Amino acid sequence: MTHVRGTIHGKLIELSEDTGLPDGQEVTVFLQPSADITDQQPLPPGDGLRRAFGAWAADAEALDEYLQWNARQRELSRPELEP
Repeated sequence: MTHVRGTIHGKLIELSEDTGLPDGQEVTVFLQPSADITDQQPLPPGDGLRRAFGAWAADAEALDEYLQWNARQRELSRPELEP
């Protein structure tokens, strides 16, 4: 499998380098947007956290409940410290 960068123009993909495949060769294409840091625009404030929270972003109360449950579970499984 070869990885080649390209640019989409409608239904055509312009590749950045020669693939060495003959013209007309059928291929399978897996599309994944390139993450070039120099091309990225800064996210609006708070948007990075919303993306990181995924499904929890829309249900803050359920997230709080889960985090409290998780903290209680950790307390139960911790051994007592000796002075």
